[in-house]
Amino acid sequence: MPPAPPSGARQIWRRLRGRPAALTGGVVIVLLVLIAAGAPLLAAIEGQDTTSYHPGLVDSASGGVPLGHFGGISGSHWLGVEPGTGRDLFARLVYGARVSLGVAIGATILQVLIGVAFGLAAGLGSRWVDSLLSRVTDVFVVMPALILAIALLAVVPGSFPRPVLLTLVLGFLAWGGFAKIVRAQVLTQKSLDYVAASRLAGSSPWRTARRELLPALVAPVLTYAAITLPTNIVSEAGLSFLGIGVTPPTPSWGQMLSSATTWYQADSSYVLLPAVLLFVTVLAFTVFADGIRTALDPRAASRLRVGTRAGRRGAGTADSAATPADAASGIPGPADPRGGGAA
Repeated sequence: MPPAPPSGARQIWRRLRGRPAALTGGVVIVLLVLIAAGAPLLAAIEGQDTTSYHPGLVDSASGGVPLGHFGGISGSHWLGVEPGTGRDLFARLVYGARVSLGVAIGATILQVLIGVAFGLAAGLGSRWVDSLLSRVTDVFVVMPALILAIALLAVVPGSFPRPVLLTLVLGFLAWGGFAKIVRAQVLTQKSLDYVAASRLAGSSPWRTARRELLPALVAPVLTYAAITLPTNIVSEAGLSFLGIGVTPPTPSWGQMLSSATTWYQADSSYVLLPAVLLFVTVLAFTVFADGIRTALDPRAASRLRVGTRAGRRGAGTADSAATPADAASGIPGPADPRGGGAA
């Protein structure tokens, strides 16, 4: 008796294991999330916090440059202190990870919820409903979201929690891409036999969407969310850098970069630490998203390897790995060379 084909999740994991860069990105993401979640514990282990000033650790005669080497690194301050104030950098960086990742993840979740709702309603609605919602979506797609975010953040009272405000602004202004992807998938899927059978059996549009369409939307929505999340991280950092995002004393990587611009010559470590963390975070999410995309769709070559020998070899391996087991697991197989590729 032949062995049972691997499940969809096992097949995706097997493909993902063949991409060391994506696995490395996933490990980095997990570590960053653990650091953000355990920020209070890590700061307590070091024995510092984000708001305590240490004027004795900076040289007032030189304008507040930290005393000692590499920004004042010591056993009590693992990554040194902030110029001018003497606040502990390690504590501010780990708490800044909580703010930056929290805003990006919250905004991405909000974008997914709004985009999926609009996309489903447009794809399953009547022609005039589809036309109306599509025009609304087009407005949000072409709208300069960053400029509107700057305007909204500038007029909202400062008493409103800035991380929550950033999450809401980014979430409500940048969901158009999700809506377009979901609408296109729904229009494709609802013409298939199993969806038509569900509707002919008397299922309501919501029941059809929940039982038949939503499972087919997991892969494209998950892939686009993984790509959108680093964009939200950069947006939060940019808004905080401009001084209209997270404001002191709440730490954020973007806000720390903004205040570090006047110290890059006197204390380069104060600039490098948040900049490197921001770069590594965005790179990890981007590489992991690319690996997820190619694992979910083995027909697609990695975008990070297009035009290289490794990319051509990876594409050939992915195509040869798409066997009948892939079809049995519900994962798309390679395109038919005669032009009848998998839907």
